[in-house]
Amino acid sequence: MTDTAPNLTLVVVIAVLVAAGVYLLLERSLSRIVLGIVLLGNAVNLLLLVAGGAAGSAPIVGTSDQPMSDPLAQAMVLTAIVITLGLTAFVLALSYRSWQLHRHDEVQDDVEDRRIARLAARDAPSVAGSDVDSDDGVDLDDEARETHDETDEGRPAPVHGEGPR
Repeated sequence: MTDTAPNLTLVVVIAVLVAAGVYLLLERSLSRIVLGIVLLGNAVNLLLLVAGGAAGSAPIVGTSDQPMSDPLAQAMVLTAIVITLGLTAFVLALSYRSWQLHRHDEVQDDVEDRRIARLAARDAPSVAGSDVDSDDGVDLDDEARETHDETDEGRPAPVHGEGPR
């Protein structure tokens, strides 16, 4: 009879990687989000390997009398590595572009999200295609101009249609 219980050390490492990855994903800095994605990707890879079971002989029929290892777990890990690499490259590109434009990589609140939150607090319906709140008469373009980016050092917000600062 073979021992199919997972190694407790690997389970603890997986739990720590998942916890740290989720914590970093909830941050506003894109560089921390990248680190969270990498940690979660490594946790998933370890989880797939642990779920694949104990190591065995090569998965080729007739080469050994020992039980064969499951090649599906190894194929899934290779796929997960490629997906994590692609997602990491994408978020790094977003972070670099944010740094070029604003000299920071913080994710800011969206003006439309604020408007929807105000409407939800008043329990007012959101009208499709309307840029103006029904009660306040606030236009989204005007609110976007007035919204201050708290990470900018006193620079005014860009006017709609202007290029990067």
